[in-house]
Amino acid sequence: MKEKLSIIKIGGNIIENETELNKFLALFAAMDAPKILVHGGGKKANQILLKMGIEPQMAKGRRITDGASLEVAVMVFAGLVNKTLVAKLQALKCNAMGMSGADGNAITAQKRPIGDIDYGFAGDVISIKTNTISDIINIGLSPVFCALTHDDNGQLLNTNADTIASELAIGLSSQFETSLYYCFEMPGVLEDISDQKTLITTIDRTHYAQLVERGVISNGMLPKLHNCFEALKKGVKQVHIGNLALFEKENDNYTTLTL
Repeated sequence: MKEKLSIIKIGGNIIENETELNKFLALFAAMDAPKILVHGGGKKANQILLKMGIEPQMAKGRRITDGASLEVAVMVFAGLVNKTLVAKLQALKCNAMGMSGADGNAITAQKRPIGDIDYGFAGDVISIKTNTISDIINIGLSPVFCALTHDDNGQLLNTNADTIASELAIGLSSQFETSLYYCFEMPGVLEDISDQKTLITTIDRTHYAQLVERGVISNGMLPKLHNCFEALKKGVKQVHIGNLALFEKENDNYTTLTL
C-alpha cells in the first residue's frame, strides 16, 4: 500500500494576508503525512514591477514573462516569498526545504513555443525527478516549491504554480497515493463569484465544459481546473479546491473534482 502524500498549492491572496498565511502554515505544519507546498508570488511581483514602471502582462490567465519580469520573478518567488515561508515553517517545527525546479534538477521545462501569444520566458514542464523529490521527503523534509523551473541549459523559466503542483502530484503518484489541494481565499468554485453561497461542491469533466461555455469559469481558473482534470486522468487520487476549511476535520465545504 502506497504512503499518502499531500501536494498543496497556496494562492497569492493568502500569501499576502499575514493572518491567513499564519493560519495556513500552522495547519500545514500539523499535517502528519508527507507533504509538499507549492506557491507563486505574482501579486508581490506585480507590485515590484509597477514600482519599476513596468506594467505586468497577462493573457488567458497566464503571465507573459519578459526579461525584466523574469528577474523580478526570480527575486520574489525563489527569494522573498520562498524563504519567508520556509522560515515560518521552521518556527512551527516543520522542517521545510525551499526549492525551485533547478534545485536538485527537480523540474525540467521547455520555453513555451511562440504561437498566437508570445509568453516570453514561460516554461512548460517536461519532467519531474521523482526519485530526488521522494528522497527529500523520505528523510523527513517538506519541500516548498516556488514557481520557477529550468531548461537544463542554464535558463530559468517562470512556470505556473498550479501546473507545478499538478505535475508534482502526477509524477509522484507512481510512488505515493497523491492528493492535490488548491488552497485560496474562496471556499471553492462558485456559480456567482460575488456570492459564496453558490459553491459548487462537485465538478466532473462534462460539468466543467458547461461552466466554461457559460463563462462561470474563466481567466486564472481555466488553467487551474484544466490542471486538476489532467492530474486525475494521470493517476492522482483526489483533487480539492477551497480555502483553509479544506484542512479542517469533518468539513465538506469545498469543491471536489471528479472524472
